[in-house]
Amino acid sequence: MPHTTAESVRKEVKPYTSEESKSAQIEAMFDSISHRYDFLNHFLSFGIDKKWRTAVVKELRNLQPKKILDVATGTGDLAIACLDLKPDHITGVDLSANMLEVGRKKIWDSGIKNIELEKGDSMNLKYADNSYDAVTVAYGVRNFEDLEKGLKEMLRVLRSGGRLVILEFSKPSTFPMKQLYGFYSRYLLPMWGKLFSGNADAYRYLPESVQHFPEGNELLEILKKCGYSDVKCRRLTFGISSIYVATK
Repeated sequence: MPHTTAESVRKEVKPYTSEESKSAQIEAMFDSISHRYDFLNHFLSFGIDKKWRTAVVKELRNLQPKKILDVATGTGDLAIACLDLKPDHITGVDLSANMLEVGRKKIWDSGIKNIELEKGDSMNLKYADNSYDAVTVAYGVRNFEDLEKGLKEMLRVLRSGGRLVILEFSKPSTFPMKQLYGFYSRYLLPMWGKLFSGNADAYRYLPESVQHFPEGNELLEILKKCGYSDVKCRRLTFGISSIYVATK
């Protein structure tokens, strides 16, 4: 019997059933829910998402990065949280123009001067080699068209000794959180997501994409394969989310 790797059997999950590329579908999905995205983020996580972003910031504190790139920045919540590190400049990049507009309004209303949000694709970052001290991405790597290509692009723009911090959903594995999370993600999350955003597909896609995305040691091995070193993973809130840290 031929050897089967986890990578070879991993299912590619897309938001919709159309023939468009995953990137195009992700862009359309987030454009459609941008008006309710921040509210749903806080509501569906019971406000814990703020603590998870704070955990990302702590992973960078001893590095004291001056230039930070936040990939899949969405409405800029993680970029804004990273201001606590006192960087000179933060660039946020995302596929969705509508999400970026929401983020720009938040930044403008807050009087923030050193965050710039730009439209762009994580598969082909327009930034120079070795140009950032730190790269962050919160709940975005699941949405990459090509995971390894996206990871290598982030490695390319990191300076030597720079740090990548990924915040991503994972699957609780112990009783009773595993069972509670399974029920919540399968039934309640899509119901509430549809009710408040009007897009049922988006909140069906979320738990399905988490289910099929590599996590823990598997993602650490992919990071090493892509050229990162000193990789580590830390579980948050009973394993609902995980932080991955890697160095160039």
